[in-house]
Amino acid sequence: MANGADPAAGGDGVPAASDPSRTGPDGGAGMPVGDHAGALVQPHNIEAEQALLGAILVQNEVLGQVEPIVSPGHFFDPVHARIFEMCQRVVHRKRALASPFTLKGYMADDPGLQELGGGAYLVALAGNVVSLGAAQEYARMVRELADRRTLIAIGDDVQRRAAAVDPDDPPDEQISAAEKSLYTLASTGQSSSGFQHFSGPMRGAIETAALAKKRGSDIAGLSTGLVTLDEKLGGLRKSDLLILAARPSMGKTALALNIAFAVARQRLRDQVQRPTAKKPQGGVVGFFSLEMSSEQLANRLLASEARIKSNELLTGRISDDQFHSFVDVTRDLAQLPLYIDETPALPISTLAARARRLKRSETGLDLLVVDYLQLVRAASGKDHGRVQEVSEITQGLKAIAKELDIPVLALSQLSRKVEEREDKRPQLSDLRESGSIEQDADVVMFIFRESYYHDRVKPSDDDEETLAKWKDKAHRIHNRAELIIGKQRHGPIGTAELAFEDAYTRFSDLAPDGYEPPPGPGMPVTADFA
Repeated sequence: MANGADPAAGGDGVPAASDPSRTGPDGGAGMPVGDHAGALVQPHNIEAEQALLGAILVQNEVLGQVEPIVSPGHFFDPVHARIFEMCQRVVHRKRALASPFTLKGYMADDPGLQELGGGAYLVALAGNVVSLGAAQEYARMVRELADRRTLIAIGDDVQRRAAAVDPDDPPDEQISAAEKSLYTLASTGQSSSGFQHFSGPMRGAIETAALAKKRGSDIAGLSTGLVTLDEKLGGLRKSDLLILAARPSMGKTALALNIAFAVARQRLRDQVQRPTAKKPQGGVVGFFSLEMSSEQLANRLLASEARIKSNELLTGRISDDQFHSFVDVTRDLAQLPLYIDETPALPISTLAARARRLKRSETGLDLLVVDYLQLVRAASGKDHGRVQEVSEITQGLKAIAKELDIPVLALSQLSRKVEEREDKRPQLSDLRESGSIEQDADVVMFIFRESYYHDRVKPSDDDEETLAKWKDKAHRIHNRAELIIGKQRHGPIGTAELAFEDAYTRFSDLAPDGYEPPPGPGMPVTADFA
């Protein structure tokens, strides 16, 4: 039967299928067909759908072979979609046989099936199977035609929105929406997944737990490179929005770079050590730097890894050994799967579009970092107040995390209320426009370095007793940082204590017995890749 043929014509003695009024179940792939559906016959092949269902009813093992290819939403005929879905429920949930006789009882109240003949139609489907081996080919045919219907629907939507010339619907938003629909179709075959049975996500949860067990660690997500933080978070989990907030000069960008570098370095190391691994560790990192230039970020990262002070690097006050170490680090880090976008004041829609492009490229995308949230622009461009704009931005970032199935780490400023308290440890209410950020984020973390404030209240040299106490505390808190987890959906809140090397703006784990000074300048980093 040719594509676009009349769905009323049955094949090989199978009763004619129902007429889905040219729209199909959700357009065949989760979307309604376009406005001109009445003028354009939607691509479909009823005989292929009948042959596929018949093969499943004859041999239920076929269902497992075709499920990676096709789902109920891909069927043009809504009755066929319901038959396929019922087969899934009977086989997977009831652990029973899906045959014309069992399905007849389960679907006795289905008016569409009864119109076709009820149990007789199911028997006819099973009785006209030509080849069980061709089931996957039938499934691919059904899927391809569903994708074509969805492409028509996307094209219709693009045409309709463009022709409307709505000032509240600018072209850049329309382009972003079209890209999102096409990306979703390309990656999953459905522009909207709709409801799915809980058994699907449950299998995903089991796979995640199994991966963590196989690693022999307590984390299921990407490692941050900081053992203490990984123990608290379980790694950076897919589809999570993580907020890292702090007052200026606390080290937000430094910690974000540390994490991005750790994730990218682990991927590079894994590619060298396990080139054939199906699921390499670490990941490709996209870094949106809306405040600093890419060159500034590179200088920070290189200085940190080469253990050279940034100001000495920029002024040229380094020794020959330090310079050679810097060159060695540069050579190693040039291979990292780390991509930086330094475009300032990006609208959230453009940010999402660029993340999608990287995700669907050959490199892929496993972690997205945004530095920082308050510099992203709302897509609407309307002045609805900063709180509403930030709400749109955080919702957009969370949507990116879910759509691309990656963790998104977004940096955020804190309000000055922190400075007004005696205990300057941040809390959730200190987040600027905190309502939306706190609501949309899966994890909220704060950086607190007590030494930052302590160094600014040094007593006079005349007060020897007070000065001695000040020096004693300064020694105890020197090069220490607290990463306060103020919110976490997956686990408890708490504090991860870290070492902070101020000279190199670098975070690391504390030694078991407390802080130990790091190796001096010129420390080789190439050993990590040995």
